[in-house]
Amino acid sequence: MSNLESIRALRGDRNVLLYGSAFLQKPQAPPQYISMTGEDIDALMAVIHGMDWDKGLVLILHTPGGLTNAAESVVAYLRSKFAYMETIIPTFAMSAGTMITLASDNIVMGRQSQLGPIDPQMPYAGRAISARAVVDQFDSAKLDILGDPEKQIPGDLQTAHVWAPVLSTIGPSLLQEARNALAYSERMVSQWLTAYMCRDDNDPPAAGQRIASYFNDASEHLSHGRRIDRVECRQQGLRVDDLEDDQALQEAVLTLYHMMTIVFQNGATTKLFMSTAGGAWLKQWVSPEDQAVITARQQSTSRQAPPNRSSRATPATPRPRKRGR
Repeated sequence: MSNLESIRALRGDRNVLLYGSAFLQKPQAPPQYISMTGEDIDALMAVIHGMDWDKGLVLILHTPGGLTNAAESVVAYLRSKFAYMETIIPTFAMSAGTMITLASDNIVMGRQSQLGPIDPQMPYAGRAISARAVVDQFDSAKLDILGDPEKQIPGDLQTAHVWAPVLSTIGPSLLQEARNALAYSERMVSQWLTAYMCRDDNDPPAAGQRIASYFNDASEHLSHGRRIDRVECRQQGLRVDDLEDDQALQEAVLTLYHMMTIVFQNGATTKLFMSTAGGAWLKQWVSPEDQAVITARQQSTSRQAPPNRSSRATPATPRPRKRGR
């Protein structure tokens, strides 16, 4: 897409990488087809091959998030290559996408752009649950039953039987996993912020920890899908430029974004990686319903096709007989 080259020219000849997901167009697709996974490293290796690492990177990111470990791998890989990384958010970079964004040196957001909380989501009983919600629920039960002498909050042992069914579903292992997940994601993002976004702050570790804690606080945001816009990002100390300040850049970025959504809407592509190095990597998925339609059309076409004349047997050419002397 020529828009990648336009963006490169507008951002000081930096390398440009587009990473987009069809999560809005194909919400019914299995999570591994639209969310961030370890396979994304294969895509990155393919599309950044041949880049001049010294020029830095502009990452155009559109994702619902995904695995925390995958985000860690993506950041480790990209930051091992590029000393400078800027992330442009056309619309959504949620959850693990927000984590990657917080590992940037600079962020560009429009009025429509948003980040989200980074509190980990854990698989449980066939669905994803908030690690913060698990910990908060246990703490609420503990407070109701035992109270808090330091804060002069009385407990009531009779409430134990009310909490018993709930606590039996949590269990000690799930509670510990939730606590570990929260600490892991917050510590990791804090380290990235300290090293990059907050490195010029008077106290980079303190600034990084404060911002990471805010984005990881589900009790503050209440919903894992909550919108965190550029105004709120700046209030927390992030370095954010307005996309609208450069009309040529806004035109190039949003045109690229809308072209990407057309690709998602009109085909089987669920993930798209493209770069100014000329590489492209696609992940595709076809729903069972669409596959049934495709199969039916193929069978119908096969039945209606006229016989192929070229398939008829061609009589063998008789070999000339040798004439006797």
